[in-house]
Amino acid sequence: MKQRLFKQVDVFTPVPYLGNPLAVVLDGSGLDDAAMQRFARWTNLSETTFLLPPEEATADYRVRIFTPGGELPFAGHPTLGSCHAWLQAGGQPQSAEFIVQQCQVGLVKIRREGNRLAFAAPPLRRSAPSPVLLAKVAAALGLKAPQVLAAQLLDNGPVWLGLLLDSPDTVLQLTPDHAALEQLDVKVGIAALYPQEETLPLIGRANREARAFGASAKQTPGAAPDLEVRAFAASIGINEDPVTGSLNASLAQWLIESGHAPERYLASQGACIGRAGQVHLERDAQGQVWVGGESVTCIDGQVAL
Repeated sequence: MKQRLFKQVDVFTPVPYLGNPLAVVLDGSGLDDAAMQRFARWTNLSETTFLLPPEEATADYRVRIFTPGGELPFAGHPTLGSCHAWLQAGGQPQSAEFIVQQCQVGLVKIRREGNRLAFAAPPLRRSAPSPVLLAKVAAALGLKAPQVLAAQLLDNGPVWLGLLLDSPDTVLQLTPDHAALEQLDVKVGIAALYPQEETLPLIGRANREARAFGASAKQTPGAAPDLEVRAFAASIGINEDPVTGSLNASLAQWLIESGHAPERYLASQGACIGRAGQVHLERDAQGQVWVGGESVTCIDGQVAL
């Protein structure tokens, strides 16, 4: 064991402790799979990452991403949080235009947008879910058929069943049967669009989580969301994820392409579990979707590994 530089970063928030936490080991050299998995299980965060020298000549660094239960080929908040930690620790990208991260899905470009970082969403494969699966998931969520406007299986590394619902109120009021979702072995991402005329729609809602979100939104001018998102992943041990970059990436690719969402919008996620995640989505002129957010370092030190 040796002392390794370590950071714990909060992602998709400008305010500490309102986003999605990530553990980052800045030097994973010499650690085998078992050691990485053991530490990820110990942190008990949704993801823990290990930074390594790149194997591709054009990459700036390589990252391996672990949940408490296994390794992921790609994930959004670990991508932005790892890049934030790498830059903060003195990392120097080869290009003035992009930072290039290597992970199991390949090379991922990350660009700086003022205080935010944004990653280029990897290619998406999507298809219609089976009616049987959709009916079982809807039952586990307590949804009636008219409340589901559209559904797609979304695969950009992680696979999500994406559901577009009739209103943000429906999204926020769901109380899923997580045991049933775990038995179905499916991760479910749900979303709904706010009417354009609404501003700061969560402020004043009569529940503690919504008031917490409203307070945090006031700290960030222009933070009225366009889309409300929740992510349920009991199949990998996470009943509800605070803020999910991979899901928001695939939702944006689907919703923008199908005409449900504008080419640039702000998604909010985490209100029902006391978080106030903010994810900035944009499709550029070349058709590339970018997924952006701010990150803040909450713990900075060393870990014995």
